[in-house]
Amino acid sequence: MPVLIFHRVHARPDPLFPGEVDAARFDQLCGWLRRWFHVLPLDEAVRLQKQGALPARAAAITFDDGYADNHDVAMPILQRHGISACFFIASGFLDGGCMWNDRVIEAVRRSKLPSLDLRELSEGLLGVYPLENIEARRAAIQAIIGKAKYLPVQKRLDLVDAVLRAAGVALPRDLMMSSEQVRLMRRGGMQIGAHTLSHPILAGLDAAAATAEIDGSRQQLQGLLDERIGLFAYPNGKLGSDYSAESVELVRRLGFDAAVSTHPGVFGAKADLFQIPRFTPWESDKLRFGLRLAQTMARS
Repeated sequence: MPVLIFHRVHARPDPLFPGEVDAARFDQLCGWLRRWFHVLPLDEAVRLQKQGALPARAAAITFDDGYADNHDVAMPILQRHGISACFFIASGFLDGGCMWNDRVIEAVRRSKLPSLDLRELSEGLLGVYPLENIEARRAAIQAIIGKAKYLPVQKRLDLVDAVLRAAGVALPRDLMMSSEQVRLMRRGGMQIGAHTLSHPILAGLDAAAATAEIDGSRQQLQGLLDERIGLFAYPNGKLGSDYSAESVELVRRLGFDAAVSTHPGVFGAKADLFQIPRFTPWESDKLRFGLRLAQTMARS
């Protein structure tokens, strides 16, 4: 069973990231999936897998992080196709927050400067980045995020603050969902899962800090929705670099029903319920998308 992972669904194509999913493409993908598969809510798929009763052509759709366009753009499309997806929320960014990588993206996207000189501000870690066109801005974003991603948390935040100061921009306050939008998603038939408070690299945290992040997110969402949260997604989701065997055991001990990774593959009868693999659908035409799905399923 393929479990698809998305992050954003833009209302219109994003010039900076033309490969990211927009509304028209997501609508098309949902149509294909609806015709080819029995698209299940993830918690139902987990329950059926435990019973050894997953349908032969089952699939599930998931989203990570909690972007506002999940509510504004993705949910109406899902509802139109009669599909329920699971949305994993990094709950510390609700109501006006902004994830560190998006702060970099928006700083570079919105800057009016011809270039960003970040050498002194980053103690030599970063360089000079031209901003004269879309391609240059895209390259700058990739370079800065690549350097910052695995820094210690406070050092990464300090670096991002320096980038923002250099860019001279104000951040959007509506990039992530509001608490009310999360409630509306649930009322609209979508599922909500936990995704930590601040989207850290769990493998770099001690047990107490990891527990605070994972359980803190669950408790916040449970208070928001007045219901139990049973599903979890590891931030970034790669075993070893992003989360560890200890992270898996912690999620299990905290009483979650299942957890998803970003390891490629499909969710089958023998899959680890606490490291469910997920598939990222990059192909833009029906034949290639279907072939990629078939290849992913055949390798697993």
